[in-house]
Amino acid sequence: MRVALVQTSLEWENPSYNRANLEEKIADLPEPADVLVLPELFTTGFSMNAAHFAEPLNSTTTRWMKMIAAQTQALVVGSFAVKESGAFYNRLLGMRPDGTYQYYDKRHLFRMGEEHQTYHPGRERLLLNWKGWQICPLVCYDLRFPVWSRQSPQNPYDVLLYVANWPSARTYAWETLLKARAIENLSYCLGVNRIGTDGNGLDYTGGSLAVDFAGELITDLGQAETIKVVKLEKEPLNVFRQRFPAHLDADSFDIRP
Repeated sequence: MRVALVQTSLEWENPSYNRANLEEKIADLPEPADVLVLPELFTTGFSMNAAHFAEPLNSTTTRWMKMIAAQTQALVVGSFAVKESGAFYNRLLGMRPDGTYQYYDKRHLFRMGEEHQTYHPGRERLLLNWKGWQICPLVCYDLRFPVWSRQSPQNPYDVLLYVANWPSARTYAWETLLKARAIENLSYCLGVNRIGTDGNGLDYTGGSLAVDFAGELITDLGQAETIKVVKLEKEPLNVFRQRFPAHLDADSFDIRP
């Protein structure tokens, strides 16, 4: 499976510009991809001005994602601010080329940025079945919570995927936690981060990573504004799990809503 990691700058609270900019970049994909991954809150940056920028589901950004998925024939993944029943959600969509989609609402809201005062937390994880792969997509701060990210026999996955606005001041934590999540879950782990500076004065230096099931680095996008297509292979993953079946000794647990 080929996954395009889109590491880009985001214009602060400017959805139309960001969609147009991403559309132009995606049109120049270096090679075809099965999955196309955008950063967290890719229309606005990490804005808490949801009252102004949040959209109803099936509005402009959802239609835009449908168009991109149809054009690229890829599963398109990214989050944006959604308004539903009077509440706001940092909502990730997994959009398929046929226009069908599933969504995940970010569970762990970044209280240091007062996200928990703006958005409502999600209650359920999402698994995307795509071309024979099980993908578990999560959002930014979720990375710090291993129980929520944990693979289980009831919800197995092959790829753990994080979309993020992760500031450069905590780059070491970003890199370390992505590798840890890969190792403990015997899973590929991908993290897509943005670059540039946002309206809060925070700097983002990218560092989008692809890590394999043993915690070994596949690729690091560094600090450049770029798209990198990485190839994930199922057979080495299955062989590794057969030879080192640590998941069979994992503790069972339940997660409360």
